[in-house]
Amino acid sequence: MTSARHNNLCLCNTCHKLCKKPPAAQTKALCPRCYSPLFSRKPETLIRTWALTIAAAILFIPANLLPITTITYLGHSQPDTIMSGIIALTKAGMIPIAIVVFIASIAVPVLKLLGIVTLLLSVQYRWSMNPTQRTLMFRMIEWIGRWSMLDLFVIAILMALINLGNLSEFEAGSAANAFGLVVVLTMFAATSFDPRLIWDQDVTTDDKEPKDIKDD
Repeated sequence: MTSARHNNLCLCNTCHKLCKKPPAAQTKALCPRCYSPLFSRKPETLIRTWALTIAAAILFIPANLLPITTITYLGHSQPDTIMSGIIALTKAGMIPIAIVVFIASIAVPVLKLLGIVTLLLSVQYRWSMNPTQRTLMFRMIEWIGRWSMLDLFVIAILMALINLGNLSEFEAGSAANAFGLVVVLTMFAATSFDPRLIWDQDVTTDDKEPKDIKDD
């Protein structure tokens, strides 16, 4: 398989113009349209993606252990974590809502983190995984990212609906901040990952190019 990189072609990361990259011995290449530096792969993509993923995984712990909501009714406050809120919804018979909250708050973030880690490890250690399947996994992670804020949207709507002055009050807990950061960091991690690295392993095997897959 012949790649664009093999033919000294690269895509500008700023304006997405396909450019002919000069030989490495020459000076730093610039995009002829926007004059941004040209790289055949995103610079430091693996390091940056690892850092964002690890930070998101660390923040996922307080996001699930600290209260994400506090409901005050007639002076009595009831803090809830994500899981205790799901259990309360289930006991109240609101199983469909509990399933939505579980998927948006626990299942999706965990699957995103595991998916990104799998992609990083498969590229870094050259796992013999199908590149087409890994590309589909990457697209799924990107697609899911746009729905990751669903849980925070639910909290914002509940705050607007339940706050009734002195009778009832609904507040977002400290876990909401941590959860929001998890969502943002996983979105940045998916964006910073360069999916072309998935195909580099296949290209270097067929064309017998140098096995260096490090960033430019």
